Amino acid sequence: MARILITPRSLTSEPPKELDPLRVAGHELVFCTAGKMPDEAELLALVPDIDGWLAGVEPVSNAVIAAAERLRVISRNGSGADNIPMEKIDERGIVLERAMAANATGVAELAIALALAACRKLPEVATGVREGGWPRPKGREIEGMTVGVVGVGAIGRKFARVMAELGANIVAVDPAQPDLGSLAGKVEYVGFDELVRRAEIISFHCPMPADNRPLLDVGRIERLRPSVIVINTARAGLIDEAAMLDALGQERVAAYATDVFNTEPPPPGGLAAHPRVIATSHIGGLTDESISRATRIAVENLLRHLGTEKQNAAK
Repeated sequence: MARILITPRSLTSEPPKELDPLRVAGHELVFCTAGKMPDEAELLALVPDIDGWLAGVEPVSNAVIAAAERLRVISRNGSGADNIPMEKIDERGIVLERAMAANATGVAELAIALALAACRKLPEVATGVREGGWPRPKGREIEGMTVGVVGVGAIGRKFARVMAELGANIVAVDPAQPDLGSLAGKVEYVGFDELVRRAEIISFHCPMPADNRPLLDVGRIERLRPSVIVINTARAGLIDEAAMLDALGQERVAAYATDVFNTEPPPPGGLAAHPRVIATSHIGGLTDESISRATRIAVENLLRHLGTEKQNAAK
């Protein structure tokens, strides 16, 4: 029997049936505090006697990995690994598995929703009507816009496909420049600086760069088109948050719609509080369908490495 730590908030508040195969296989599940992202102190208390870890987006330090003396496999319920100290787990021989593309539909649909909400100023309108007013600000149509997509993996491709169907002109950045399949002829690959110069909407769907520096830094924010809409459902660090706040204050950016922040939840009175920021609480993959897919894949990955009680007894 293996002890398996479960830390994603979506799985600890209401453990889903997709975790049942781990119990059926004879393994013991260990949960962090329900519905909360564990901090380093809690992880240090939990990891010393675990063999497997179904991990979320919580930051994992070198100290946590060092304390996990029995850990054999980390199975992410998503595709990102920015929160995992890769050098340390490689040094320890710990396997990292990921649920690639499991939440692509949920994240892409949120990015689409944020783009539409920003174009039609829906938060402002909804708040005004709720408070007894009747605000009628002019919106913008996506048809005919130039939409920049940074990263055309599973998520970016879904986002680009919908934007193209709405009549947008799509420019994209991706170092790998993957085959676009049915999107061929509808997406133009360009350099990142050209995308910044041309795009009226920019949506990020990529990992952090190797140097861990923002892609949209002070210099590039200054070169954005006037009244650009920036959408970030990928990584908070891709955007220089201080520079973005300054650009919003100077009305050089029409709206920043983001599902991710450097500190979550963000401190009051900061970027999230700006009236032209549409802020969501890291809910991109938080749909019934995405959670089910990601958990199922993560569980399968754990079972492939940890086996069942019966298999382990036979060894």
